[in-house]
Amino acid sequence: MTRSALPAPAHWPQDAYVWQRLWTSALAASLNSSSDLIADWRVLVAETGGDGQLKAVALNWPALRMTGKPVIAVIRIDGTLARLNEDLLLAQIRDLALRWKQTQIAGLEIDYDCATSRLADYAQFLRRLRSLPGLPRRLSVTALPSWIGSAHLSELSGAADEIVLQVHAVRAPRFALFNAAEARTWIDAFDRITTKPFRIALPDYAVRTVWNKTGDLLAIESETPRLAGGTYVRELVAEPRAVARLLDALAYSPPRHLAGIVWFRLPTDDDSFTWGLATWRAVARGDLLQDSLAIVSPPASTPGLRNIVIVDTGTIDSELPRSIVLPAGCRVADGVNGYALDMGGGEIVLQRLQNALLRAHHHQTIGWMRCGQGAFDVRP
Repeated sequence: MTRSALPAPAHWPQDAYVWQRLWTSALAASLNSSSDLIADWRVLVAETGGDGQLKAVALNWPALRMTGKPVIAVIRIDGTLARLNEDLLLAQIRDLALRWKQTQIAGLEIDYDCATSRLADYAQFLRRLRSLPGLPRRLSVTALPSWIGSAHLSELSGAADEIVLQVHAVRAPRFALFNAAEARTWIDAFDRITTKPFRIALPDYAVRTVWNKTGDLLAIESETPRLAGGTYVRELVAEPRAVARLLDALAYSPPRHLAGIVWFRLPTDDDSFTWGLATWRAVARGDLLQDSLAIVSPPASTPGLRNIVIVDTGTIDSELPRSIVLPAGCRVADGVNGYALDMGGGEIVLQRLQNALLRAHHHQTIGWMRCGQGAFDVRP
């Protein structure tokens, strides 16, 4: 499947969130190699803990400065907090800003997924924030689609210079991470009611959800792995072609107030929960997208056995096939790495246990078999 040859949304500047809490050499390399696509870095500089206290992230400022791109400092406030200690937060933000004296900070962003019923209080907090001396003049805030119907949204918008509308991970974890048609509905609805330029935050990542037997959510893994035992695991993936379709649709009929794209989050080679860098760059640039999977069965180290390997020979990360029927004559086989053997229905099938992407130009062993070579029947 290929992406339609549509004009890339080059008229919209593209930013990327740098959301990593641990700054590795792979992150520094990704900053350096990706700066040609990016207008601004939106960098997580601090976040509140469960106690409401703001905790700073240790950043590699030299790596950011080497890219030559402006930095927007992002402060994340936990939306599950029962209440905000505004005086404490404002004092801590003011202290943080003092550390930025030697760094070129282009703006400040507040990421706070507050309840819709608290938007008026949030707007008042933002007005108090703007009155603090020494802070960057440009203030942006993230927004949820659920706020669109609120009478206080205009009040919140008036307290900031721009809004970044989040159109991913806004549903309960039982649902999809991203839906292009739904995202377009939210974007158009926001465009109709806003009088200011706004940006949209698009996903390039996956999350793993862990559930127990009674259907309770135990953990969500993405930015940080969590050691949570559970019975059921489900992967939610932002499929590259789905995000590309939204960008294509926006390029055909651009919303009047749309001012830019913000990617969550900057991919790195050591982050297995994001797209590969090549895929992210292809989608961001508006390149033609070509996915192509091949199944090969090289000899295993054990005599008489053959490994079953999926190879991505395309230009983008591809979703792993739902099922793979093994060649006729196979009677001994098994699945690994997210695949299980299913011998029902008169066929020997490797069945995918959960959604996942295989990075472009990578391969993954998904099983083994004891039989001669033959054709595989791949079912997407």
